[in-house]
Amino acid sequence: MRAERHVDVLVVGAGPAGLAAAARLAAAGAGRIEVLEREQEAGGVPRYCAHGGFGTWTRPLTGPAYAGLLVEAAARAGAVVRTGVTVLDWAGPSAPRRGAGLYEMCGCRRVGATSHDGAAVGTRPGAVLPAERSVLATVGERGPETVTAQAVVLATGAYERPRAARLVPGTRPAGVYTGGELQQAVHRYRQPIGERAVVVGSEDASYAAAGTVRAAGAEVVAMVTERPRAGSVRALDARLRSRVPLLTGTAVTEILGHGRLSGVRIRHRDGRTGVLACDTVVFTGDFAAEDELARRGRIALSGGPAPYTGRPGVFAVGGLRRPGLDVRAAARQGAEAAGAVLEWLVSRP
Repeated sequence: MRAERHVDVLVVGAGPAGLAAAARLAAAGAGRIEVLEREQEAGGVPRYCAHGGFGTWTRPLTGPAYAGLLVEAAARAGAVVRTGVTVLDWAGPSAPRRGAGLYEMCGCRRVGATSHDGAAVGTRPGAVLPAERSVLATVGERGPETVTAQAVVLATGAYERPRAARLVPGTRPAGVYTGGELQQAVHRYRQPIGERAVVVGSEDASYAAAGTVRAAGAEVVAMVTERPRAGSVRALDARLRSRVPLLTGTAVTEILGHGRLSGVRIRHRDGRTGVLACDTVVFTGDFAAEDELARRGRIALSGGPAPYTGRPGVFAVGGLRRPGLDVRAAARQGAEAAGAVLEWLVSRP
């Protein structure tokens, strides 16, 4: 039998965006604010980013320190942060039914046609009147529960597409990581990663991964990107100060090795091919939204800057809305989204 609980605002995801939204909502007196995080520790990706670059110019912080401040701010404001809790699905009246129409799936009744910008009714508070609150099924240390909320903030973030999703063929040896997996292996679990690494990508996350490789005592054999050029300051720094070869217009086309990675096959844009000998390869960037919960609820995510979704009372922030969004930008977006949530709560009949 599932236990039932009621909150005013449920935030799914305790990363920078979710924690910032929760802190702002709690400080504004929005009622009971609860944040659910499936991992055992709140803070999101910055928890295992030991490098600097977080905080401000006057108060530089490492990732773990920045995450700690966000968690502390949410708790100090009065939000409840629960870790080790997974949100499984939408439940009760908020769960979409097979064959249900748009407005039935949104759990609302039409009171108008479209907004001034042509968006479907229901994307903004005041356009529809909700028939039911949102209900979500969860499981954690307390067992299965259903949580009912007046508003839900989806802050489930994004993930780096792994080798399989990038359709890179070859064997399945040890030593293949995404950037996030590398950060956790080195900074969180203190695991050895090998001696020679190839980093795939030329985004900010790619250079952070190269730094993590060096911090682990390994050599960065090369950074490989399909982009025709990488003219950023970080690219110049990697080439000159860190002496990391940057191969532009180049793709990894095959993983080599049995048991342990022995190398990667690459192809240049002019057709030339070659093999880079390495025992570690890190696929970085190419972020995709962690949108499983939204898809299960058939909730349309807007591509614009506003946090509204296709379901009234459900909002989306951070990497879920913009995969690859900078951590500090995600926190700002979460704090700004709190205003839309407050407006929704006030507009409810």
